[in-house]
Parts: sequence; C-alpha cells; structure tokens
Amino acid sequence: MTRDGTVRTRFAPSPTGYLHIGGARTALFSWLHARHTGGKFILRVEDTDAQRSTEESSLQILKAMEWLGLDWDEGPIFQSQRLDIYRSHIQKLLDEGKAYWCECTPDELEAKRKIALEKGEKPKYDLTCRNKGLGPGPGRVVRIALPASGFTSFDDMIKGRITVDNAELDDFILLRSDGMPTYNLVVVIDDALMNITHVIRGDDHVNNTPRQVLLYQAFGFDLPSFAHVPMILGADKTRLSKRHGATSVTAYKDMGYLPEALVNYLVRLSWSHGDQEIFSRQELIELFDIHDVGRSAAVFNPEKLLWLNHHYIKTGDPDRIAGLLPEFLQAKGYPVPEPSYLARVVTDVRERTKTLEEMVEFGDFYFIDRKPPEDLCEKFFTPEIRDAFRMLVERLENTDFSRKEALEEAVQSLLNETGLKFKVLAQPMRVALTGKTVSPGIFEVLATLGRDRAIPRLKRALSYMEKKT
Repeated sequence: MTRDGTVRTRFAPSPTGYLHIGGARTALFSWLHARHTGGKFILRVEDTDAQRSTEESSLQILKAMEWLGLDWDEGPIFQSQRLDIYRSHIQKLLDEGKAYWCECTPDELEAKRKIALEKGEKPKYDLTCRNKGLGPGPGRVVRIALPASGFTSFDDMIKGRITVDNAELDDFILLRSDGMPTYNLVVVIDDALMNITHVIRGDDHVNNTPRQVLLYQAFGFDLPSFAHVPMILGADKTRLSKRHGATSVTAYKDMGYLPEALVNYLVRLSWSHGDQEIFSRQELIELFDIHDVGRSAAVFNPEKLLWLNHHYIKTGDPDRIAGLLPEFLQAKGYPVPEPSYLARVVTDVRERTKTLEEMVEFGDFYFIDRKPPEDLCEKFFTPEIRDAFRMLVERLENTDFSRKEALEEAVQSLLNETGLKFKVLAQPMRVALTGKTVSPGIFEVLATLGRDRAIPRLKRALSYMEKKT
C-alpha cells in the first residue's frame, strides 16, 4: 500500500506486436484488482527495445485496451522517455559499489559458458571484472554485484512463498553496451517510483523476480506485493500461440466478437466465483479477488468464447450492437443503412448468428439485393404457384409493412381464400426475398426490408414464374 493506503497496479506491455490474449488477461486482472480495492491502474509502455518496439504497436495496444474497456488512471508512460532516470540510478549503484563496469566480450562470455556446460556447471558470469575497478568504455556493460551466498525470498499472492539460493544467480547486466538499460532494472525503478503496490503479471516472470527483489534491496526501495498469474495454454496443453488460432485482442475484435464477451471469458481463465459463468462488469469489480486466482495453467477454449459471444449478442441492446456493424458492412463493400434499420436487422438475425461478422454474412440480403441463384429459381419459382404468388404480391402491395401483424393477416387471408398451406408459399417467398433457403422468419424479413425492398424482389420472382409458362 502507499502511505495513504491506496492500491496501485500497473500493466506494462512491450510494443513489439498486438496485444496478446495472455497480456490482456493479465491487464484485466490488474485492472480489476485496482477497481475492486478502489485503487489506481497505471499503463506503462516498456519500449526500451528500440529494435523491436514500434509506434504502431503502441497505438494498437492502446486501442485494444480501450476496446476492452480497461481504462487507466495514469499514463500511458513510455519508458523510452525516462532513460535519464534509469542511468542516474545506475550511477547511484556504481557510486555505492553495488554495480561495476564489465569489459568481457560476447565471444569471451560464450567461451566461458561452453566451458561451464562441459564441466556440468551452471553457465553464469564468473565475476572476472567485478574487482577490476573499471570505468565506462567502448563495448562495456554495467553489472550488479549480487551477494554470493544466502537466499532471496518473496511472497506471491498466487503461488505462495518462493525462495531462491543466491548462488544460483549471477551478476546480471543493468546497462547494455549500446547504452540501453535492461528490463530487470527499468521495471524495478519504474514500479518503485510510480508507487506500484501490487505487481500482477504472467508467471513467465517468476524467474526474474528474485533478481528484481535484490535490486529493490540495493536501491533501498520498498518491496511491492507480487502475483504471478498462470499461463494460458492451447487445447494441446502447450503455450497458446498462432498455431492454436487467433491470439490477439485485435483479431477477435476484427472477427466480430464483443468486448464484454472477451472480458467475461478471459476473467474465467484461472479465476471463478462458484459456478457462475456470466458476469457483468460491475459484478466482476465487486467479486474479483486476486487471491482466488488458481495456480494451474488455463486452457483456451474457442468454442466457449463463441458461446459467450452469442449470449451477449442475443441479450445485448440492438441499438448498441447495430452501432458496431458499419465497419463489417464496409469491409464487405455493402452500403451502410440508417441506424434504426440496422437495429431491426440485429433483432432479426441475432438468434442465428454468433459474431458481428456472421450477422453481416447471414443477413447480407438486408443490405444488398441478393438475386437468387438459378438452381433455386428453378426449384421454387414454379408455374404451379404463379397465380397464388401474383395474388400474394397484390395483397402485400396494399399492406402496411410497418406492422408485422398486418403482413401476417394479409398472407393468412390469401391462404384462407385459396386453401393453400403456408409452406407452399413460404419457401418461394424466402428465396425471392433473401436469395437463399435459410433466413429469419418470413414476416420479420418482410417487415424489416420494408415495401421498397421487398416488393421488387417478389415481383422479380413472379416474373420468373410467368416466363416459364
């Protein structure tokens, strides 16, 4: 805790690509812990790797965070703008004899590593330069001087107490030969100076933590609480990667998933609250406890995510979902109709579609005049129903399309007069209106399409029937 008792968490992505599902889950846990405790959530971009970090990736990550609704209270703070801070702290360690310059070349280090491996020893730095009293120079790095004996321990809120023998560690590099500080250094300085009270991150960082604890001690910083969340695995129990399918938040957004579905799914990977599956955002804030996160790796299940997405599409506000459709329409080259029309389309198709992309694909006939293929015309637009179909068109031309009940009454009165079964006209109507054999209910389609779209399509089918006689 800070002096005033405020919890401060952070998410610190490296901008070397899109926001990964695993990173998003870590960000979500960190965000929820801050919101649950009434604390602050800080966004920091760890972009000191100049060769791999890009401004485009930074922007994509920020957009993904915004899309997920993970708002931050401070930031984004870019490490690349804080290099002077890191270097001044390195100088402090040098002045206090807690770090030293090293002139060992990469080739020399590789040779030493091979010798150690041949002897069956752990390949770590052999302290060649530790007592040389070197200063800065071309090709030189700065290393921390770690204790050669004793143990380093920390309490993890998920994994429990973790202890490492200092003899297993080596004098790792703080400043590279190109003048750039290393990850272990900058993360400690930033977390300390930003008063981060809880470091919540993936358990691939567990091995870094003892080194960072020793750096906290070397600087005289207070130690934060650590929580290392388990990895997310694919169905084959290996680390989630592209071979398992989409792995970035942006990819799921582009496929037409809703942010609330992805948030709901991610939070359930390694965390649970009884048997509850569906959570509102407010419920998550009220119920989430970082101590309830399990230790075991979670398996990513695309089918479960799709089920959740379908749930949120079926139960969501049609107007709000309609507002998300234009980019998917534009991607197909379809015109974008007025919002009220889109909302009616959403209501029609959401029971049968699981993503926004599917909505546009399944309901394409609402946006374009989808002329039926010849084989369907041949099958359903037969001379036998021509007269009844002509009567149908005449009835509908004089019917109020704004009322679905009026459309149903018009068709039913025709069936009563002719003695025909509804199924005789239903499929020809469906094919005429949609260009396919599967669609929402006929009367929903008619009402949503409206007179100006529906009547010309029905007349085109009637014309086909008349030409066959």
